[in-house]
Amino acid sequence: MVREEAADAGWTWRYHGWDPSQERLREALCTLGNGYFATRGAAAEARSGDGGVHYPGTYAAGCYNRLTSHVAGRDVDNEDMVNLPNWLPLRFRAAGGDWFTLGTCTVLAHEQLLDLRRGVLVRRTRLRDAEGREVATEETRLVHMGDPHLAAQRLRITPHGWHGELEIEAALDGTVVNAGVARYRDLAGHHLADVRTTASGAGTMSLTCRTSASDIGIALSARTRVTGGRPLASAVEPGDGIVTHRMAVAAASGHTVTVEKAVALHTSRDPAISDPPHAARERAADAPDFAELLASHETAWAQLWQRTRLDVPGEPGHVLRLHLFHVLQTLSPHTAGLDVGVPARGLHGEAYRGHVFWDELFVLPFLNLHLPEVSRGLLVYRHRRLDAACRAAAAAGRRGAMYPWQSGSDGREETQRLHLNPHSGRWLPDHTHLQHHVGSAIAYNVWQYCLASGDTAFLHGEGAEMLVQIARFWSHSAEWDTAAERYRIRGVVGPDEYHDAYPGAAGPGLDDNAYTNVTAAWVVARALDLVAELPAPRRDELFERFGIEPDETELWQDVSRRLRVPFHSGVISQFEGYGDLEELDWAGYRRRYGDIRRLDRILEAEGDTPNRYQASKQADVLMLGYLFPPAELAGLFRRLGHRLDDALWSATVDHYLARTSHGSTLSGLVHGWVLARSRRADAWTYVREALLGDVADVQGGTTGEGIHLGAMGGTLDLVQRGLTGLAPCEDGLRLDPVPLPELSTFHVAVRYAEHWGVGLTLRDGRLDVAVPESGQAPLRIVLGDRAVRVPPGSTIMLELGGGTPRPH
Repeated sequence: MVREEAADAGWTWRYHGWDPSQERLREALCTLGNGYFATRGAAAEARSGDGGVHYPGTYAAGCYNRLTSHVAGRDVDNEDMVNLPNWLPLRFRAAGGDWFTLGTCTVLAHEQLLDLRRGVLVRRTRLRDAEGREVATEETRLVHMGDPHLAAQRLRITPHGWHGELEIEAALDGTVVNAGVARYRDLAGHHLADVRTTASGAGTMSLTCRTSASDIGIALSARTRVTGGRPLASAVEPGDGIVTHRMAVAAASGHTVTVEKAVALHTSRDPAISDPPHAARERAADAPDFAELLASHETAWAQLWQRTRLDVPGEPGHVLRLHLFHVLQTLSPHTAGLDVGVPARGLHGEAYRGHVFWDELFVLPFLNLHLPEVSRGLLVYRHRRLDAACRAAAAAGRRGAMYPWQSGSDGREETQRLHLNPHSGRWLPDHTHLQHHVGSAIAYNVWQYCLASGDTAFLHGEGAEMLVQIARFWSHSAEWDTAAERYRIRGVVGPDEYHDAYPGAAGPGLDDNAYTNVTAAWVVARALDLVAELPAPRRDELFERFGIEPDETELWQDVSRRLRVPFHSGVISQFEGYGDLEELDWAGYRRRYGDIRRLDRILEAEGDTPNRYQASKQADVLMLGYLFPPAELAGLFRRLGHRLDDALWSATVDHYLARTSHGSTLSGLVHGWVLARSRRADAWTYVREALLGDVADVQGGTTGEGIHLGAMGGTLDLVQRGLTGLAPCEDGLRLDPVPLPELSTFHVAVRYAEHWGVGLTLRDGRLDVAVPESGQAPLRIVLGDRAVRVPPGSTIMLELGGGTPRPH
């Protein structure tokens, strides 16, 4: 597995040496955040556009702005997560000399260390400038997990073999733009307007601005202090878009000068403030010194690690801990109170413009069992946009709610209408807005959250409203086909984005995508279950509000049982007509191109299209095996009038394994999950691919534009639910462990309903379940045909091969 040296029992991520070609990747993987905002791990002395090596970026959750660009003869509107003013700038030099930077000095030593346990980034460097002066530096950086509006830096500078005046500059830079993704650079990226800078007190500087269209006010204040050298000068100098605190001290060889910078960030979206500039100035002025900030930050992280405990030995555990670190930096308890969704690339870069796709489908199942309040907040984001989804459905001539494939600040569809193929340089139509299965993902998450948390109030309130309206959308999207005696859903795109039209068709869209239809049937069935269990006054209120006639549920029943599922050659077809497509010369393309993950771009550059072939970007049909345990999936097919046995499923798995290019980081995750249940010996190859996705940047440069949050969250859930077979149910926790040889020992602590920190330890062919002390009733555990109640304060041992559960 490609990574840097492990240390501190898997709690440290370390990079040795200076490699400009790897800097963007390291910046993304060394991002620090707290769920409110995050900052890429760029060098403090770097400036945006420094030879294309560095890309400083700071992003606040939910802070978007819309701009219009002229592309390929068309005006195109895009909403982007905004790159906020850069708070990192901190540099120094010998008086009159050049700045000490990695790019201008001789690098004698360089180490970058991400301390996952403490949530800090440490950069240690030894440099020699053109005059032969050497310095050793150590920068420690944090984005505070306790106070979501604070960040801080501490820079220690030690001259070696010389003395003299040391000039230091700390700054807040409002001249930044969105330019972190090369293929977006023809698009407008200047989102910040009315940048103003001020000196707001002794050693304190402030910067304010707003987003040009969404008019979000942004304010930063920074307080800088220097110790360890005789002070010579200090002045805060406001400038055009940038404010700088310039300091000078007398430095001596072997004596360390320490610079501390505390920064506060507020926006006009924040609750409980009078105005962002005042709040930022006040917070920066009152911030403790660095040591105290670090101590309280470490305490907040320690508590968070305790609530999300996942211990896996060895190298896989090291990678999984990095994944968990980045999930928690993007979606922390601070996120619960924000109006934000799950950004597909985290708060780590500008790929996908910071939009919200369906990645919550892979992230929320993990959060449900650790931080259910965060899951609830993310689902409330969807509920706030329910009215917009209903308007979108009405505009398409349908009832219910049609959620957008890509979401941002409001509920409109944010999917771009054009995308650039870097292989050909052509701008092409983008039809992925037809991925209406995002609605099913939202419904699935509502159901899973409520099962895990026991939050009946949400299920009967906001959850019921979303679930019912999504079910109505599917029921009224289904068209009756008399000849087939089935309902059909036409004109969609499934999870496999390589197929967006039939060969030679005049318009986009496919019919009867199996994943879309089966999940739609599941949504409608769950809506029927929910409506049946709702208290009558609430059910009447819901039907009256949405104009649902009593006989409409009869249509739901019919659709949930008679949606079409296509088959060909003894396997489930990805969509109607898939079996008629040509076979691709996979071996030939691999010989010619090597890496063919982005086969769509390769074919388009050749003047071809994947629409002609049985070739998928990622798991599509196999996603059904990811979402539903085997018994539940077989039950779904029975409801639809089909028999899904092991032979049919195994043949289907084989068919798509041979025809998938894995152009998405989610693909390996899904394949690994499915194979762990059906063909364990082959699963590790795909699990390893999922673990490596961002760490090794397997897609060749994409991680530097932002991590893949869904894949990271999914690998955590692979251990938590996939390998334990854990399924939260109304009557307790069901378990069906399938340990892989490479992941056969691990411990996870989950929260189920009112039971906090339920420990599941898999080792030596047994599963230990420990229920912490509480005043709750015993927890019911079901393993196969065995059921046991575990009282709080006790542990039970379950032999995986059978046998009687016994205390342990």
